[in-house]
Amino acid sequence: MNIENQLNNEKNINNNVEIEKEQTNFLETTIGKIVNTGLDIGIRALLPDFLDEQVINLKDNLFEYGFKEGVTKTIDDAIDLGKSAIGIFTGNFENIEQMQSAVQTGGLIDGLSDLLDTVVGKVTQKGLINSNVANILTQGKDIILDNVQSNIEKTFSEQLTNSNKMNQYINEWKNAFENKDFNTMEIQYEKIETELKSLAPIENTINQARTIENIHNLIKNNGQDFNLTKEQIELAEKLK
Repeated sequence: MNIENQLNNEKNINNNVEIEKEQTNFLETTIGKIVNTGLDIGIRALLPDFLDEQVINLKDNLFEYGFKEGVTKTIDDAIDLGKSAIGIFTGNFENIEQMQSAVQTGGLIDGLSDLLDTVVGKVTQKGLINSNVANILTQGKDIILDNVQSNIEKTFSEQLTNSNKMNQYINEWKNAFENKDFNTMEIQYEKIETELKSLAPIENTINQARTIENIHNLIKNNGQDFNLTKEQIELAEKLK
């Protein structure tokens, strides 16, 4: 193996590791927010007489005794189990459908159910909530979990819709590039950049978007001159 091939392989490995980290972080952050919202809604539904201050205090106690860290671990465990279940033993998700399938089959909701029981038990033992409140939370936890489940499904549905939009924007940019229509390229480029900020990190999508970004800016900074050399295009693709 020559040095150039070795460097390219190392770059690909590092890129795959980085994408996998980004995907895990995306799921931890996105699902974590959903769980937090579901917990808030559930507490208010199960304990309607609680004042805002009491709700906040209850959540703080749950977080202090392991709920926040437990949610992250539960998400990570669900991702690992889900990957194995759908046949991804190494590497990252190739599309949003794989990501959705892994979360659905990884036992996330069951893990959150067990976590809630454990943390509520700890907080009760410490005397921070009474047994009546604890029973209401554990017996009515389906309100929390159902909210989490439905919002995860909603989030992935939105991701799939946005992924289709992204593919459309990329194809329209490519068509405009072939037709040397910079105004249309500029419109589609801005859409791509905006969509990329909220879209789950999928390697192929990121690579295409970064290549487009490099070529687009190269043409823009060169007075909208489409006469790019082969070397310039190759460099733009390598810089993704």
